[in-house]
Amino acid sequence: MLVMLAICLGACKKNDSEYYDYKNTAQTFKGSALDYLKSKPNTFDSLLLVLDRYPFLKDSLTNQKLTIFAPVNENFAASFKYLNKIRKAAGKPDVNIRNADFDQLGTMLCKYIIRGNRTSDAYINFVDGLRFNAIIINYPMHIKAVKSSTSGYIGGGATALEYSDMYGSIFQADWVTTMTNAVNINTDNATINILSPLHNFGFDEFTIRLDK
Repeated sequence: MLVMLAICLGACKKNDSEYYDYKNTAQTFKGSALDYLKSKPNTFDSLLLVLDRYPFLKDSLTNQKLTIFAPVNENFAASFKYLNKIRKAAGKPDVNIRNADFDQLGTMLCKYIIRGNRTSDAYINFVDGLRFNAIIINYPMHIKAVKSSTSGYIGGGATALEYSDMYGSIFQADWVTTMTNAVNINTDNATINILSPLHNFGFDEFTIRLDK
């Protein structure tokens, strides 16, 4: 059992696609993307605290056409827990959302926001997925639509999205990929896709960027 556990933990590092749970929803929310996040207590509290540090991004989530891959509370909790474990062992004080390095935290946050309002239909016909640049930092991210299997029919189920940090590489083995738990939440200005709680915020760069 210990061997199997080690294998599973290793598999989660680069890609959590085998472990996400489909909770695919298609709904319309009357209000901005920021309003939607605020309407879901106990889900996006950490994301909203981060956004409070970046008024220009809050303005974008209110007024610009965007596609958002929204991290949930669990995504932040896992990353901060590991970072502070490392820092404690080195005799360093804890880092939290309010005191984390402004530039580094903001850079990571931008990776979850893409200019342009697109639903999963925009990617469904592209077998290899598509590349889009993140807001502000113009950093290349990759989006691919995949379908689950249902009733014995491969690819006949709900659509989910693979969202990847390409790390500047054309080779998928170098990417860090996460999955969505829900897609196509339509707001007045944006489409919101909710990430799997297994994802670690920062695409494996969290500790490197914030352990200063």
